[in-house]
Amino acid sequence: MGKITVTPCDIEGLYVVEPTVYQDARGYFFESWHEKDYGDAGLGMRFVQDNQSMSARGVLRGLHFQKEYPQGKLVRIISGAVFDVAVDLRHGSPTWGKWHGVELSAENKKQLYIPPGFAHGFLVLSDTAEFSYKCTDFYRPGDEGGIRFDDPDIGIAWPIPPGMELILSDKDRKWGGIKELRLC
Repeated sequence: MGKITVTPCDIEGLYVVEPTVYQDARGYFFESWHEKDYGDAGLGMRFVQDNQSMSARGVLRGLHFQKEYPQGKLVRIISGAVFDVAVDLRHGSPTWGKWHGVELSAENKKQLYIPPGFAHGFLVLSDTAEFSYKCTDFYRPGDEGGIRFDDPDIGIAWPIPPGMELILSDKDRKWGGIKELRLC
């Protein structure tokens, strides 16, 4: 039995990765990254930077992307739960503008691999969530772009429970829609 299960999503290049978790009375253990196992599964990316953030319930980050230096990302949750979303922005892709969402949590230990050329965002569903991700390219502050999280042309079905107040950054409130990107 392999140490990871890789499930392709409905958008080419996007994968849900589930590690084999070894659990007993002491707790659990799993490999969150193993270059050979991922390579054997067809995910032969090279990571150059790891990031981690913590956010409170109702925080919605995104949808972010890099314009000239796109990053592939392997994202996972260390504590808590989020609804994680990727939107295809690859030029010429038959699924351009389509989105895929998955709940990632400390409990289910799922990861999402998002290849370069996608916008990414997430909504925190738990009281707090610690989010960790590996990147295939370095972050360049002047290279970031974004799309409104509630753009009707994308139509993301965010699982916002009744009474949840969304918390967005000023920057994320000001992004335009995906149609504006099509004009670039």
